[in-house]
Amino acid sequence: MGALDYLSNFCSVNSSSTRHRRRAMQTVEIKVKMDCDGCERRVKSAVDSIRGVRSVEVNRKQSRVVVNGYVDPHKVLKKVKSTGKKAEFWPYIPQHLVYYPHSSQAYDKKAPAGYVRNVPQAFPTVNSSAPEERMMSIFSDDNVNACSVM
Repeated sequence: MGALDYLSNFCSVNSSSTRHRRRAMQTVEIKVKMDCDGCERRVKSAVDSIRGVRSVEVNRKQSRVVVNGYVDPHKVLKKVKSTGKKAEFWPYIPQHLVYYPHSSQAYDKKAPAGYVRNVPQAFPTVNSSAPEERMMSIFSDDNVNACSVM
């Protein structure tokens, strides 16, 4: 936005003095169960009709829809649900980012390969590091008191 556009917002002749801020560019990932090409096409056309959408990527194998644009994530989810498909925000994260990928709630058989559910039990507590790291530091060469333990 240029300087003249910025100044013209202050000098407008309209009676309404409310200025609308543009939404920030966002990437919205949604999990949608799609069975055929028709389902994929219906979801894609519904999301494309939302104002502010720049690109839509549909991956039927992963049951994933990625939307880029100046959109509200909840409006995108509502629009996908309006097609009659079961939809939710993408609940998975890459497996290599998680300390405990095989914890009871993180591991999901339905997750795509290399992904686990994003749950707090998969991460160590905030006030302490992972127990494996603490045990390894006891016997580290960098630890001055390591020989007293051995």
